[in-house]
Amino acid sequence: MIPHSNGMAVCNRSHRFLSIIWLRSILACILWCLAGRMAWAETAVSAASAEALIATGRVEEGLQQLTTLPEDTTGKLDYLRGMAFYLKGEMRKAAATFAGAATKDPNNSDAIEMEGVSLFRLGKASEAIPLLEKSQKAITSANVDPQYVLGLCYIDTNRYDDARKSFAAQYGFTPNSAEAHLLLGRMLLRRDFLPAAEDEANKALVLRSSLPKAHLLLGEISLAQGNTTVATAEFAQERELNPLDGIAYERLGDTYIHDGQYELAQQTLNRAILLEPNASVPYLLLGKALLNQKNLFMAKMYLERALVLDPRSYMAHFLLGKTYRSLGQDGDATREYDAAVKIQAANRPQLESPE
Repeated sequence: MIPHSNGMAVCNRSHRFLSIIWLRSILACILWCLAGRMAWAETAVSAASAEALIATGRVEEGLQQLTTLPEDTTGKLDYLRGMAFYLKGEMRKAAATFAGAATKDPNNSDAIEMEGVSLFRLGKASEAIPLLEKSQKAITSANVDPQYVLGLCYIDTNRYDDARKSFAAQYGFTPNSAEAHLLLGRMLLRRDFLPAAEDEANKALVLRSSLPKAHLLLGEISLAQGNTTVATAEFAQERELNPLDGIAYERLGDTYIHDGQYELAQQTLNRAILLEPNASVPYLLLGKALLNQKNLFMAKMYLERALVLDPRSYMAHFLLGKTYRSLGQDGDATREYDAAVKIQAANRPQLESPE
């Protein structure tokens, strides 16, 4: 038999041993939780840092930082990667990465919308539409208005009524109003859908015959079609409706240049400059008209002014180079021609294959 006192001692030692084990277990659990929280906090801080880098244009650094972070199940890191690819112009990677973010979090409307925008920029308007229809929230970080992109998708798929409603929503117009039809006409002209644009402008005038900018749009369509007679009449009507609108004089002057009526162009463009002294195009057109009249020194003056207002104008550099060449200033002419070539090359669209 074990004496009573020895039995009690063994029992006490056992209790102490179990207590130590229990305390160590609790301590280990606490440390594990703290480590997890610290790791989560570190990931959150790193993600915020990467997001800040991407937002400030340091896209490559942001992407590099994202590669050091563990994968998450929320899709937030995928969304940041998608934004980085989007800002780099890598639309295929952007679309795939946004799709991954939306798969992880089906309620991430920003990821769904940006996938749609990326697909649109890849030329896949029909695939983009259902995604853009799900989300109607503007994304300021990418300067994206979903109604605008959705409207362009509708245009590219010949859904003009839906496009009009989408653009009208963007501007707060009634969908069937004259303004909505004119707005759609303007967007159609930008996409080179000339007959459809003309149809919408005429619908706008039926609804309101005195609507500003409607005749301007019809004149621009006619000028794009090479019909300067109709263009002149439309711009003249716009000038009558809105006699203090400088752009009506600018377009009318441009039409006179196309017709070789340089004195009328000079007179009209002088009026445009008086109304819009900080717009570069009237100076450029006036310089062009004067150049065609062989008034080289005056042409040089107005073309130089056009470049002050818009240093990235390919046409202003080209016409100024032509003027310098006519003046015998070959060095200056070469400089301007070189600038025109560089600007034209930089502005050439860099299209990414959808495949």
